[in-house]
Amino acid sequence: MSASLCVFTGSSDARDPRHADLARELGRAMARRGIRLVYGGGNCGLMGLLADAVLEGGGQVTGVIPRALVARERAHRGLTELIVTEDMHARKARMVNLSDAFLAMPGGYGTLDELFEVTTWRQLGIHTKPVGLLDRGGFWGGLLAFLDRASEAGFIGADGPRLVHGEDVDGVLTELMGQAIN
Repeated sequence: MSASLCVFTGSSDARDPRHADLARELGRAMARRGIRLVYGGGNCGLMGLLADAVLEGGGQVTGVIPRALVARERAHRGLTELIVTEDMHARKARMVNLSDAFLAMPGGYGTLDELFEVTTWRQLGIHTKPVGLLDRGGFWGGLLAFLDRASEAGFIGADGPRLVHGEDVDGVLTELMGQAIN
């Protein structure tokens, strides 16, 4: 079985075209490297662009989507595998179990929710998988500054999970997947 990367990103279209370009670039790189995409199963926004890019490159894509979103016709119907869960909680747990590493791209509340849940689970020892941020144009700069401030204030320990982050798709993939294998 190939390595799998769970990507959290927006289900909305990005106003900044760099984010859409980043989704396509990441998808092509994952397909080229044989990394299976695990994601929220949607057909719209950056999520849809990412999944389409992996599929167009001949890669494998597993979508995990709650039943309520399938009913709203949000499910991507062209995936390698589509798993339907009862709710968002079951969706996140399933995505964690299917993945070797996690990566957040630009997104909103849902992306942050998923990012912080897997990071918290890592801090608590529920899993030991690497977590990262893929940036373009400084999107994550404010979050990284906040995390530094929280660390300086003693709310995030020095032994807490370190987020892999960067703008270079290949560099971030190499570091994340290298940590996932070790």
